[in-house]
Amino acid sequence: MQRAVRGLTLGLLEDLATTFFPGDCRLCAVPLLKLSALPVCEACLAALRPQSETHPGLLCTVCGEALGWESERFLAGRAEPVCTPCRRVPPAFTRAVAFGVYTGEMRTLIGLFKFEGLRVAARPLGRLLASTFVELAPDLDVNRETLVTAVPLFRGKARDRGFNQAEVLAAEALRALHRSHPELRLRPAHGVLARIKQTESQFGLNPRQRRDNLRGAFAVREPALVDGRDVLLVDDIYTTGATARACAAALKRAGAARVFVVTLSRAQTESVALWEMPAHSSYETTHNQVAAGASRRRT
Repeated sequence: MQRAVRGLTLGLLEDLATTFFPGDCRLCAVPLLKLSALPVCEACLAALRPQSETHPGLLCTVCGEALGWESERFLAGRAEPVCTPCRRVPPAFTRAVAFGVYTGEMRTLIGLFKFEGLRVAARPLGRLLASTFVELAPDLDVNRETLVTAVPLFRGKARDRGFNQAEVLAAEALRALHRSHPELRLRPAHGVLARIKQTESQFGLNPRQRRDNLRGAFAVREPALVDGRDVLLVDDIYTTGATARACAAALKRAGAARVFVVTLSRAQTESVALWEMPAHSSYETTHNQVAAGASRRRT
């Protein structure tokens, strides 16, 4: 009886709130029909689909880059497709996976969460991230705890923003996994990796500049904790992979057995610049032009 009365009361309050204090979805501007702490409609939340549905096709089995029309070439003589950058300069991480593509509703909601302080968005986004953790479960050592660490922010940026978005997302994902997959032995260890160098924003930098910008930016505070362990490195977005490569390299130098990268979203572009091509090569020039075009189309 009490539950029925409580449910009826909440329903009446929702109706009153939507009638007298209508709000709009922060993503599509459609009036919200239910009282919720998250100002996003159900249709926009439902539009946050996994990459396999929104971006079908072969992905690089190392970094997750879409291989697109060149898929057959990447498969030639190989059991699994690997993109050119990962073949030429293999990253320190074993594999990088992402839930969805950084576009549309996903891009807007991450922006609201990350830059406008919409912390309540972390819960649904964290649940999506949790499903990506599960995708990696077969690769993990079930006989030992796997460390989970967020890509760290520099102290000043963390202070200005008030939170590390990757750490908050990881906490929500682990909370969901504790209920749904208690067999996964995941241990949060966010303080193990530190950002020791203040870097400029990666936005607007080409791949080579991103790599140079992050050189020497990360260090492991507790090597003994990392030594011999598998580590899941968590972030909100994977773009060119410069940050993931730099963090994974620091973890491997500290003795990590394997590093896996788990992100909420992946910025898929038509191509990825080669890491060690000459700065003025025709390939890099072409890539920058293509990447700039893709960025304009996203915006």
